[in-house]
Amino acid sequence: MIEALERALLDGEHALLVEGDLRRARELFHVAYHEAVRRGDRPATARAALGLGGMWVHEHRTAAGAAMVRMRQREALFLLDADSPVALRLRIRLAAEDDHRGGGHDAILAMVSETRAAGDPVALAEALSLAHQCAPGPEHGAARLELARELIGVASRTGRRSDLLTGLLWYAVDLLLAADPHAERALGELRDALDGEGHQAVEVVLGGIEVMLDLRAGRFGQAEERAAAWHERGVAAGDHEATGRHGCQLAAVRWYQGRIGELVPRLTNLLNSPMLGADDSPYACLAVAAAAAGDRRLAGSMLARLRGSVLADGPRTGTWLVSMYAVVEAADLLADTELAARAGALLAPYAELPVMTGPGIACFGSARHSLGVAAITTGDLDRAIGHLRRAVDDNLALGHWPAVALSRSRLGQALVLRDGPRQEAARRQLALAEQEARALGMALPRQVAGRVTCRPSGPRWRVELGARTALVDHCVGMLHLAALLADPGREIPAADLAAGSAGPATGPESAQRLLDGPAGRAYKNRLAQLDAEIQELESNHQRQQAHGRRAERDWLITELASATGLSGRARTLAPGGERARTAVGKAIRRAVDRIAAADPVIGAELRATVRTGVRCSYDPG
Repeated sequence: MIEALERALLDGEHALLVEGDLRRARELFHVAYHEAVRRGDRPATARAALGLGGMWVHEHRTAAGAAMVRMRQREALFLLDADSPVALRLRIRLAAEDDHRGGGHDAILAMVSETRAAGDPVALAEALSLAHQCAPGPEHGAARLELARELIGVASRTGRRSDLLTGLLWYAVDLLLAADPHAERALGELRDALDGEGHQAVEVVLGGIEVMLDLRAGRFGQAEERAAAWHERGVAAGDHEATGRHGCQLAAVRWYQGRIGELVPRLTNLLNSPMLGADDSPYACLAVAAAAAGDRRLAGSMLARLRGSVLADGPRTGTWLVSMYAVVEAADLLADTELAARAGALLAPYAELPVMTGPGIACFGSARHSLGVAAITTGDLDRAIGHLRRAVDDNLALGHWPAVALSRSRLGQALVLRDGPRQEAARRQLALAEQEARALGMALPRQVAGRVTCRPSGPRWRVELGARTALVDHCVGMLHLAALLADPGREIPAADLAAGSAGPATGPESAQRLLDGPAGRAYKNRLAQLDAEIQELESNHQRQQAHGRRAERDWLITELASATGLSGRARTLAPGGERARTAVGKAIRRAVDRIAAADPVIGAELRATVRTGVRCSYDPG
């Protein structure tokens, strides 16, 4: 008859290795550990302490739980003969946990080499699996694949089914992360190996991959339902990854539905979950959700938290690519060109990879999509178009239909910004993207920017089209353009523009005030703002900044004075229809020429969309 202590150890090992029930295994090993310590049974204490580590690295997410298990394992190791098989396995586990905390893998790889020499297949299988988990970054794909292949081979010597299942799982995951076309065949082999006798820990991960494949196919409702179901199963099985995995999957579904902003409250609460460990991806997800919801302060706060980790040149995690995807999208929404450039430079070495979080539970398509978005944000439109064309092809190869639609939409946007919205290639890409999105029941999360805007900027005008900006000197034509751009689609009589009103004509004999229209109001509003800023800066003894504001204020006063007659009365212009048509047309064309000299794309767009004559208009389409 097997005594109670041995029974607890055997039941714990069966729950862990055969059933994959991480929660029950931890409970049984906890009981066995206390009983072994009470009896002074050193080998049993070591087996129980080893079993408490579980299957995966960093299974104990709370600081207290992880510290307790580490202490027990170190104390058990001290009690053992250093050359015993259990001592070797404890050293492997401790090396892996230390590497994971430090973001490295040197110690566990050294243990892999030592274990190969020792000839212990069980210890080697555990070392290979843990080493695989300690090298999660996108730069380690080839090394991970070799570890997975070796683990599959070693499993034939250990006689433990869990080693084969783990090896097949890691092999399939590595092929997915590399966008290998045979990845789904490897998943099929894993499903066959699980058939008949399941393994909860492996099945939960495989279930997460199935959710990702549903998302790729555009089955949003099914993906969301299955994600919730697998989350429940993961929690029941004691899988501490379940919470973060479900949050990432839900964010992916909402992103492609165009509803990511809805998740701000949920993601905010998720940040405080101890089950997330050291994962920084929730900060990135919250940054893009907040930016999409219009909360720039929260988005900026989350991005600031990432500068020392995700945006640094440190070790890459299994969620790094997804975090960078979110950072790029947030930077674009916030028009942060510096952040977009930084993120693009960091992502460039991984252009050939899909943006996926390990172990394959969420996919956002080709990394080239993020490189293209970053290039749009920084204004490098030729580069953006090149990346996005490749991203469309990569996403087609992945069978990621929502990502195809989104990359095609971004490609259309880049073509619009470079060549103007009337260019046929841009229209074709945008129309196809909308058609694909409708077929999937998908809302594209960002509308393509196609309107030109302008506003005073000191003694100059800032003219913008999407990410493009041109600064031009003041001229009369810029006042006319400001009125047209402020009211797209509306026809304004040239006589009203000449008089400065931009309002509807009141009759052939009317004479309008020069600065009654939008441009004049913009000047006056800016003057009031400058007065307030100067007063505040002077009260805070910031004299240099106040001097700069005062210089701009003096220029504005000069402009306003030039528009008035004696005693500050506004000038009026005689109506003269033909004379106004000629003068206004020439003034606008000169202004557009100045803009084209500063930015040919914006200039070409204005030439295509601004109409002059007796009645003038700006029609961006």
